[in-house]
Amino acid sequence: AALQENLDKQLFGQHLASKVVVKAVRGFLNNTNAKKPLALSLHGWTGTGKNFVSKIVAESIYKRGLQSKYVHQFVATLHFPHAHNINLYKDQLQSWIRGNVSICPRSLFIFDEMDKMHAGLIDSIKPFLDYYELLDGVSYRQAIFIFLSNAGAEKITEVALDFWKNGRTREDIQLTDIQNALSVSVFNNKNSGFWHSTLIDRNLIDYFIPFLPLEYKHVKMCVRVEIESRGFTVDEDIVSRIADEMTYFPREERIYSDKGCKTVDAKLDYYYD
Repeated sequence: AALQENLDKQLFGQHLASKVVVKAVRGFLNNTNAKKPLALSLHGWTGTGKNFVSKIVAESIYKRGLQSKYVHQFVATLHFPHAHNINLYKDQLQSWIRGNVSICPRSLFIFDEMDKMHAGLIDSIKPFLDYYELLDGVSYRQAIFIFLSNAGAEKITEVALDFWKNGRTREDIQLTDIQNALSVSVFNNKNSGFWHSTLIDRNLIDYFIPFLPLEYKHVKMCVRVEIESRGFTVDEDIVSRIADEMTYFPREERIYSDKGCKTVDAKLDYYYD
């Protein structure tokens, strides 16, 4: 219930992501006989809410949220920077996951910047995501894996724009309109950690979740929430000014914010220093 409530209050313009994440996480946590770990792959442009959703999921399962010792975050450019060390990273990653799931079966692993991860590295965790009851005496079936990536964002925008051009609302977009095209796009993207990945090939990712590009009205929602979180009364003039300062695409139509809500926090510092 808290997961649904927090997403409703703080995640804007992402009806698909909200619905799928709540359904997938709730169903998995209530399943006493899961056949494999839960694997969610979140895709979309920067600032559309991917990191925020992984944070909310962590907070809905663990008292300390992202600070919990059972939540493990990997950032591709920080933890796996050098291509020539890929075999070392594979060993380290397997060892890290094995060790932590041995301590707590309900461990959460978040992989950020998947689009910047070296191809082939993520395949090292394939055994942990597969349908094994035990691997060396350890069960991974209660673990959760969340992948965050900008890869596939162009495909998501393409679908959203098609709906817009045909006079249909973004709320008309269903998971079936995007998911297959998204997984194929990510699989064939050479600039993605999932390029030709066995995780996709073997259908080990349970959901590819699209985060739609945010519109002007969604940016204004983000600004209002941020102002309130700082303890100020919402000034609609400032809300509009900040939203107007953002850049939008396509250039002619100016429908979508090219940074989502990413820079809202920094822009507010200018008005509330």
